[in-house]
Amino acid sequence: MTERSRWGGRIGREFAVSVELDAPRGLDPARCVEGARLLSEAGVQAINIADGPRATARMSAISLGLRVKQEVDIDVIVHYCCRDRNLLGMQMDLLGAHALGVHNILCVTGDPPKMGNYPDATGVFDLDSVELIRAVRNLNRGVDFGGDPIGDQTGFVIGCGCNPGYEPLDREVEKYRRKLEAGAEFVFSQPLYDPGLLERFLERIAPFPRIPFFVGILPLASARNAEFLHNEVPGMQIPKAIRARINGAEGRDAQRAEGIAIAAEALRHARSFDAVSGAYIFPPFGRYRAVLDVLRQSENISEV
Repeated sequence: MTERSRWGGRIGREFAVSVELDAPRGLDPARCVEGARLLSEAGVQAINIADGPRATARMSAISLGLRVKQEVDIDVIVHYCCRDRNLLGMQMDLLGAHALGVHNILCVTGDPPKMGNYPDATGVFDLDSVELIRAVRNLNRGVDFGGDPIGDQTGFVIGCGCNPGYEPLDREVEKYRRKLEAGAEFVFSQPLYDPGLLERFLERIAPFPRIPFFVGILPLASARNAEFLHNEVPGMQIPKAIRARINGAEGRDAQRAEGIAIAAEALRHARSFDAVSGAYIFPPFGRYRAVLDVLRQSENISEV
């Protein structure tokens, strides 16, 4: 992986932090580029760009990733989902991304279109995340999606996602195992607020081959935000005690500060596990400075 990208060479060797950039819904990527620059100057190692999260139409993750790479000295990880393209489109996108120097790919299935702003759009799903991981690994071996040689090998560093809070847990552990067998080389988890869920999941995957594991951290912006994430966003669980804690803070500023404190505690706890290689931090509503507050409060800013 060291030869394939700078990100591939550093993960597993240092505690690394990647922060998600929200791609714009319009034409101007300036705010994203400036956010990446702010994070880079603060010592954050990478940014990652979701591919139409919650089935919303946004600027292409690959295009934004290239723009950031051109303007900011920071590693770029691009999410790539199976929802919107058939096999032909996926292969063409990935070959083009590699030619442009976008080598860090997080393979995801993608949220169904009915969740987003165009609910009548057609979901393709020719592949799921496990099959996409396998297909990208084959590109790294010089073989296309149909098994034919492509004349050379790509150099992708292949990531996947996981949800340690998913129930039934056995199903999530089994899917994680299949992702490893397909060729996943690092993993980003969904945001976690219950330390017990992280510990339980790490224990269950301990017998599997170890790859760099990044714990999801999402600072809560308010009590209302916590309730929305818990009740409306698939895969998210905010423990009752956490929701009560942020609800007990008086006023929006106090609730925002409490959300940052909770995230900093989660990050500090994640660092206590040998199996955790870093953090995957979501800026609340695109507030990148909130990420820096989390890092400072977790006493990690001098180490990232």
